[in-house]
Amino acid sequence: MAKQRGGEIIVGLDIGTTKICAIVGELTDEGIDIIGIGSHPSRGLRKGVVVNIESTVQSIQRAIDEAEAMAGTEITHVYTGIAGGHIKSFGGRGVVALKDREVRDADIARVIEQAKTVNIPVDREVIHVLPQEFIVDEQSGIKEPLGMTGARLEARVHIVTGAVTSAQNIVKCANRGGLNVADIVLQPLASSEAVLTEEEKELGVCLVDIGGGTTDIAIFQNGSIVHTAVIALGGHNLTNDIAMGLRTPMEQAERIKQKHGCALTSMVDKQEMIEVPSVGGREPRVMGRQILTEILEPRVEEIFQLVHHEIERNGFSELLASGVVITGGSTLLPGMPELAEEIMGVPVRRGVPRGIGGLVDVVKSPVYATGVGLVVYGAKNLDRRMFRIRESENVFKKVKRRMGEWLQEVF
Repeated sequence: MAKQRGGEIIVGLDIGTTKICAIVGELTDEGIDIIGIGSHPSRGLRKGVVVNIESTVQSIQRAIDEAEAMAGTEITHVYTGIAGGHIKSFGGRGVVALKDREVRDADIARVIEQAKTVNIPVDREVIHVLPQEFIVDEQSGIKEPLGMTGARLEARVHIVTGAVTSAQNIVKCANRGGLNVADIVLQPLASSEAVLTEEEKELGVCLVDIGGGTTDIAIFQNGSIVHTAVIALGGHNLTNDIAMGLRTPMEQAERIKQKHGCALTSMVDKQEMIEVPSVGGREPRVMGRQILTEILEPRVEEIFQLVHHEIERNGFSELLASGVVITGGSTLLPGMPELAEEIMGVPVRRGVPRGIGGLVDVVKSPVYATGVGLVVYGAKNLDRRMFRIRESENVFKKVKRRMGEWLQEVF
């Protein structure tokens, strides 16, 4: 959200390992128009987690300044994503009695609140409680129970938790950049809002968001999210492999990956040559592009094998009727969908933002999936709570209280 110039303004701030991207959307009668984009290299994150607040704040400010200039509006509130190996998820269940034998808003709120009353460590915070289905008496598979008649209401939910410190560092960086955080959103959940169709979610689909530092997984079934996971490998690992394998600086390795990279050796002409800059001012070398592909293919293969293992381990391999959708900047490499299909044995497509207006040609890329998804999520959840500095302090007070209770039990 921001100061308005017409319709409601919603801003998604994608704080990634390799880039920080601000996407400005405007609500119109037809839907959402993208009116501004700002992007700046990210210097203060590793594997999706803030490791340098000052560098992150500077990158956020530059991305926001660029987005403000393009959109012609002042940005004050943002929806931001969270990822990293600290993200954990699990299922929950709640049951309440219906006082008036009719499901009301208060009953839905009560049953969801009860479903999330589970013991979690003091250093973790609940980020999302995502309803999967409601059960009124013995009737299951209900998506919207409001107004239904019954004696008891049950809810099955998917609970996503993250490290308190990681969430608060993201809020702190945004606050120091002069922004209020309207909500923190799990990145694959945000990306799914931009690149998946309702039909895919209903039939069963796995979203694989390959970012710079992590690969985020979200599995949908019957229209609801049923599993989330994070793999601590991403595009930065590909760049690092190139730098080590070709003995070239990281900056040049990234450029070579974007310009000449390919995920499948069979797609590359053996006669094609590329120029590789050397380290320490030595003369650049000329070598076959196939050597580059032979470095990239095993790492991409490893990422998709880990995704496949995660799907199989949790029993979803037979439930993905819509296959797999891959997105994120790293999936721009030629051969990515083909290699993914080969390893996972299901149809795979590259996901780009859809269902939006405005600067469509600019954001129609997997690079902007999370940023656009945060805007779409924000449009659907305008009445959600705000993460402000005051609430940041409350989280720490809650941790302190939990620790105090634990110490009393021990001593």
